[in-house]
Amino acid sequence: MSSAQIKKMLAQGVVDAQAVSEQEALDAAAEAGLAAFVVDCDRARNRSAVLRAVVKAIDYPEFFGGNLDALYDGLCDTLTDQKEGLFLWFRHLHSGDPALADEALAIQAVCDDVVEFGQNNERRFAYAIQHAGAHPDPEPGVDPTPYSGREEV
Repeated sequence: MSSAQIKKMLAQGVVDAQAVSEQEALDAAAEAGLAAFVVDCDRARNRSAVLRAVVKAIDYPEFFGGNLDALYDGLCDTLTDQKEGLFLWFRHLHSGDPALADEALAIQAVCDDVVEFGQNNERRFAYAIQHAGAHPDPEPGVDPTPYSGREEV
């Protein structure tokens, strides 16, 4: 996909994660003057974990409320702190998990609301959601990898 096509998606607020690679989208966002962040949702198994991933990615303060209203407020605050705007790439949102199917739609709706907020406040907000299927079933006798990503000893 051409850089012009990606920039058009950025201007509209939603980047198709199936048509564009993560790096292409991040590069185009940087060229457009947008602060770009990757929200790593790979280990998230519920809405709370996805929201923590967003907070970690955008370096939002610890007093984040942990619900969809707080997500909206946090994204809007972060957006207004940027000179031009903000781009988020949601990496591996496991919307195939039963616990995340509806939550993924709700998070997308919040992002759509932030796109509108940005348009009304002379900022650009855009996002891409890289959907992943369900998490694999846990292996018997094997502890899951901690959210920190490092193995515990």
